Amino acid sequence: MRAAWLTEFLFLGLWVGLAGLVWLLFGGAFGWWLALALAITSLRHVLQMRRLEGWLRSGRRRQPPQSWGVWGEVFEHYYRLQRRYTRRKKRLARVIREFRESTAAMPDGTLVLGTDWRITWFNSAAIRLIGLAGNRDVGQPVTSLLRAPAFDAYMRSGEFDRPVEVASPTQLGHTLSVRIVPYGKGQYLMLVRDITRMQRLQNMRRDFVANASHELRSPLTVLGGYLEHLAEDEALPEIWDGPLQEMQVQCARMTALVNDLLELSRLETDAPGDPDEQPVPVAELVRRIVADAGNQAGGERTLDVELDETLGLAGIESELYSAFSNLVFNAVRYTDRGGRIRVRWSREPDGTACFCVTDDGIGIDAKHLPFITQRFYRVDPSRSRSQGGTGLGLAIVKHVLQRHESRLEVESEPGEGSRFCCVFPARRTRGLSESEGAA
Repeated sequence: MRAAWLTEFLFLGLWVGLAGLVWLLFGGAFGWWLALALAITSLRHVLQMRRLEGWLRSGRRRQPPQSWGVWGEVFEHYYRLQRRYTRRKKRLARVIREFRESTAAMPDGTLVLGTDWRITWFNSAAIRLIGLAGNRDVGQPVTSLLRAPAFDAYMRSGEFDRPVEVASPTQLGHTLSVRIVPYGKGQYLMLVRDITRMQRLQNMRRDFVANASHELRSPLTVLGGYLEHLAEDEALPEIWDGPLQEMQVQCARMTALVNDLLELSRLETDAPGDPDEQPVPVAELVRRIVADAGNQAGGERTLDVELDETLGLAGIESELYSAFSNLVFNAVRYTDRGGRIRVRWSREPDGTACFCVTDDGIGIDAKHLPFITQRFYRVDPSRSRSQGGTGLGLAIVKHVLQRHESRLEVESEPGEGSRFCCVFPARRTRGLSESEGAA
């Protein structure tokens, strides 16, 4: 580039020098000769700009004009930019083509949405799943094509962390899972999946568990009654005391497991109740749980309670009792003798309500935390069984909180203890008088 500018200055200097030479030879006003030299130099630049403009107007389809000096460098730079732009354009077109080919091959419906939720592109699976009418629907708002109250509420909420389930508009009895994924600026990817088969499998599993649990309950009740009668029979030899006691423990464990399975099945099947129908006095509820937990601890563990008597909760009392009691009893079960358990029910500064159970027990390794709410998942299977756990407690807690639009937060360190917190949104909290909270 420096050589190009040097050439330009030498060219200008040549014409200025010629102007001076002509002035010396022929006389006259030097300024006129200098102006003529500058005019010739400027004319060259005007001609070069005209050539550049003509090349750009032609769409840069041919080679750039040939020149020297600074203009030769300008033409060369433009040509390099053109080739770089062309390569980038081809690469982008290839990516878009591959994206469309891959999404077109997907069994799930895929739609690209722009402003006002208008469709800009979709694959063939979207036509099959939600009944689009080809290119005629491009530019149409997706809310006018997929009409379902749950989908409308989902779009208005703007909370796209979870998918929404809607009835299929094209196949009776089928269910679609719809998820919105924001990307770019004001653009969204809409994914539609037919989950009918998965739902049917889940229903079959749920029905099987519920039916099997119901069928097991009666035999267990009969078996428990006979074992209790045998244990009280003084004519039975003492050698049977140990086996009978072990059988009673296992029968009680099986009964607890069946009850938990039935509760879990009910939570998965029943629709959530109206949150405004039943304000729950949580403080009184927690006091009952702590009293039962104290009997289970047998005075070997200390339970500290901190309750906000004026803070209630909109929900289903029996379900909240089940969730809170599972957390408290787990803390008692996994805290060694002499340990301390703290139970707290309070309102947080952001308006949410928290039920927290903190213990200084054995703790949980971080690798187990993502899985502890799964059915029958056990961090320490031997200790859980020896303590009478069913492996379903935290699964019940998870489902209860989901039905109450809440979440479970867990903090734990091995050997340091655990902290389980149920966080309820502010819209579910209810104010109570002191007498209502202590009733």
